[in-house]
Amino acid sequence: MKTRPATNLRAIWARSYVRIVGANRELSWVFFEIFLPLLNVSAYVFVYRALEAPPEYEGYVIIGGAMLAYWLNVLWSMASQFYWEKEMGNLELYLMAPISRVAILLGMAFGGMFMSSVRALAILAMGVFLFGVDFQVSSVGGLLGTFVITLVALYGLGMLLSSLFMLLGREGWHLSMVLQEPVYLASGFYFPVKFLGLTTAFVASLVPLTLGMDAMRQLAFPKASETALLAVHWEVGILALLAALFLWLAVRSLESMERRGRESGRLTLKWQ
Repeated sequence: MKTRPATNLRAIWARSYVRIVGANRELSWVFFEIFLPLLNVSAYVFVYRALEAPPEYEGYVIIGGAMLAYWLNVLWSMASQFYWEKEMGNLELYLMAPISRVAILLGMAFGGMFMSSVRALAILAMGVFLFGVDFQVSSVGGLLGTFVITLVALYGLGMLLSSLFMLLGREGWHLSMVLQEPVYLASGFYFPVKFLGLTTAFVASLVPLTLGMDAMRQLAFPKASETALLAVHWEVGILALLAALFLWLAVRSLESMERRGRESGRLTLKWQ
């Protein structure tokens, strides 16, 4: 179905508006989204201090804790969203609406980025003021560019997983729960991923956060290059390829999901 670009833009804004406003209306979310995750970050900071690790490791933890907000948003508010919309009876409305399904997911992504950015900025600020982390950014533009390309690749993965989890039904929800903790470890949220071994690190690089955090740490801390997986320019190049690949696969998978719904009258696999 072809729709006017203006219609899709309004759909993107409408879907993101709900999440932006919702984040401000429910003040209890601010507590759960900021202060509780900070306890986990604080625990790792104190562990590194007890082990007398180099000061930059505390910065690794702060960056990892900030980026964790985006991973949780992608996993629960992107990948699993179509499944929950089906459970609540809203999916039929999305499929009948004269808009692109990509526009719906983009709206979710932009709204989710706002919510996650509030949490991420709060963790970064508390890391600086509470723990005295000294960021020595070598290139502000390079750091912001790496951050943006990481989010594009990450949310592209979320859009791809949304169709996959929709096909899997309840098993997709279970899969999202299974993926949560292992990615914390494999992507190196709280330590340099290189320490897991090159094979594990390169497999974990399929999740964009792995290379994104590794590159941002190198740009924020000069000594991070000693424990980096790859040079920054290589990691940014791979992230750009992952972003293009995930976005292309996401569009194809959404088209396949719609076609399956029209042909078979169902969106989940037969064994569901």
